Amino acid sequence: MHPLSARFLVVSAGMGAGHDAVAAELVRRLEERGQGAGRVDVLELLPHRIGAGLRSFYRTTIRRAPVLYEGIYRAFFRPGRGPRPGSAPLAALAEDRLLALVARERPDVVVPVFHLAAQLTGRLRARGALGVPSAVVVTDFAVHRQWLHPGNDLHLCVTPDAADTVRRALGRPSVATGPVVAARFFGPARGAARWRRRLGALAPGRPPVLLSVGAWGAGTRVADTARLVSGAGYLPVVLCGRDERLRAELSRRPEVAALGWEPDMPGLLSAVRAEVDNAAGQTALEALATGVPVIGYRPIPGHGREGVRRMAALGLSDHARDSWELVRLLDALTEPSAWRERRIAAGHRLFADDAAVRLTDAVARAAVR
Repeated sequence: MHPLSARFLVVSAGMGAGHDAVAAELVRRLEERGQGAGRVDVLELLPHRIGAGLRSFYRTTIRRAPVLYEGIYRAFFRPGRGPRPGSAPLAALAEDRLLALVARERPDVVVPVFHLAAQLTGRLRARGALGVPSAVVVTDFAVHRQWLHPGNDLHLCVTPDAADTVRRALGRPSVATGPVVAARFFGPARGAARWRRRLGALAPGRPPVLLSVGAWGAGTRVADTARLVSGAGYLPVVLCGRDERLRAELSRRPEVAALGWEPDMPGLLSAVRAEVDNAAGQTALEALATGVPVIGYRPIPGHGREGVRRMAALGLSDHARDSWELVRLLDALTEPSAWRERRIAAGHRLFADDAAVRLTDAVARAAVR
């Protein structure tokens, strides 16, 4: 137990499943250290069901209109010259409810793990309306400008590269703590043997390769990618998330193992030889924690494309730019090799620190001062 007990309010967002997974694990770690911790969804702080509408719009555009989402990302998330549109008006709508929640819960620190929440706390801290520090957990490899608000006190980032980006942009404290991934992804997985038997029975002699398209089934030409992976001699195991239409479509293909929302991800990841990823999101981080090489391919637009490129540039994964390169990378990374071991080692080195430890230590230092 940490000698100082504090209370943390983690502000997440139900956009897919990644941010909520980070929030849940962060709360678990804080509580394990003897801290108080609660969670709130920033979308639920927006009035008049605006949050539900925002979630629905994002889900539709990322799945059905990727060109539109790319335009939104270019306008709202990438830096540029002159005035740029931002999320300040949206964040302003959530201010009263967050302040009321803070008054009731009396946290010592507010911890945004979603960029809109970071804008919300940054605005409130900048004008003194939020009386407790805000520590932003930046979950992206490629830090876009909606994560950045000079009002926030501290930023915890997945890589030193991301932390440097924040420091250069804001001149504010920023540290690399590594990703926040659930403890069950480290070490032996109890379900691994069961998954190996299951996948081996489906396609004897074919190394299983995981294809991830997120909780919402967002991906480009997923069936084509599965067909390519199968044609190269592998068993494509497609995580369809909650997209039952995609799962039904792929289930009609005997060469594909189509899965829905899978609770035993540690066991499944321990049974596959590589993950083909399209967003540099939480599943990719879970793969790195488990020791599974990650190959980015056909990334979703905006944050997905930039994250996949950044991961590869940092040597944490590989980026296949066409079908030939995907097959070449699968052949190289699914067999024992120095290349495979380098990628696994780089992934493990990413988890050198703990965001929960940094948060509690920051509170302790503030109390001493």
